[in-house]
Amino acid sequence: MNSFFDLHYAAQILPALLHASLYTILITLVGFAVALVLGLVFAILRRSAVRPVALTVGFVVEFIRSTPLLIQIYVLFYVLPVYGITMSALMAGTVGIALHYACYTSEVYRAGLNGVARGQWEACCALSLSPRRTYLGVILPQAIRPVVPALGNYLVAMFKDTPMLSAITVVELMQQAKNIGSETFRYLEPITLAGLFFLVISVTFAHLVRRLEFSLRLP
Repeated sequence: MNSFFDLHYAAQILPALLHASLYTILITLVGFAVALVLGLVFAILRRSAVRPVALTVGFVVEFIRSTPLLIQIYVLFYVLPVYGITMSALMAGTVGIALHYACYTSEVYRAGLNGVARGQWEACCALSLSPRRTYLGVILPQAIRPVVPALGNYLVAMFKDTPMLSAITVVELMQQAKNIGSETFRYLEPITLAGLFFLVISVTFAHLVRRLEFSLRLP
């Protein structure tokens, strides 16, 4: 116990940290899946010809992007129950981080949509394609391919932001490391292992995104 880094102690706490890391990955993947879908909806609605809809969605996106994630999850977990909306810590954390990053991914999608040549939109209009066929068949395949790297960056960023959920009692990887350290008053090993987990998983996510980018590139 007096050594600088106790390998035996590190091996003992490794299973608990591994379990917490899987829990953290699950939160990240579920939250990111929601953020991808919701972000796309936001981006499309901001292009709506109905001006009140576009302005309202734009205000919501900018408001959420301009306020800290920590405050948002506090509101979801501690404030909403006062008004009768109660969620578990896990649900509030997942919803909070998904909504927060949906606003960032919506801007990425918007950049992709704006990058599609105007002629493509005009051709869809000339062919009398429905909005659904226009987006699914013509616009989105061209808009999403170039923004995959930016979306991948937000996946890694979301994973690294999961420790904020410990503020509402979600026991993710970092919180588990702190809990283990508080039991023995030895923080070096759990915090170091947690950092290594974050590093390895973040690099893995980045590698998978690069593989996806490579598979989607044009011939």
